[in-house]
Amino acid sequence: MALAATVYRLRIDLSDVDRNVYEALDLRIARHPSENVRYMLTRAFAYALSYEEGIAFGHGLSTADEPAVWVHDLTGNLTAWIEVGTPSAERLHKATKAAPRVAVFTQNDPELLKKAARAKAIHRAAEISVTAIDPAFLDALDAVTDRNAHYEVVRTEGQLYVTTAGRTFTTTLEAHSLVA
Repeated sequence: MALAATVYRLRIDLSDVDRNVYEALDLRIARHPSENVRYMLTRAFAYALSYEEGIAFGHGLSTADEPAVWVHDLTGNLTAWIEVGTPSAERLHKATKAAPRVAVFTQNDPELLKKAARAKAIHRAAEISVTAIDPAFLDALDAVTDRNAHYEVVRTEGQLYVTTAGRTFTTTLEAHSLVA
């Protein structure tokens, strides 16, 4: 018998000062049994920090042709492909052909992405936005996050502040480029 996904409800009060976005998000995130909490939290932050009209989670790990998060305009056209983790060069190449904007949020060493980008040609590699989130920050949040959590999230000047369970956690969002 296959293991079922664990559903998390994350209520996020988002104040993204860097992008002038202020929203109350109520997310239901299904965490696949093979997905660790660090990855799930990175997926949630990718959604929140990329929030705009038309944003949605992809259909999950079992749907290889979709990103973790994507944005469609009102006509249904794909406008942003947002990956999480360490996607392959082939996947990033496909993404840049499919969407005008491609971003990666990684909880892993961004050097792994850069190495993959050097090994294979990626269409418009210089345009791919890469944001690294400190794994220790995600682990600290994991320790206080239950399946029904409330986050106050503030991004300002490249810093990320998350208040939950009476504690505030902070990290620097590191921007990287896939090309030297």
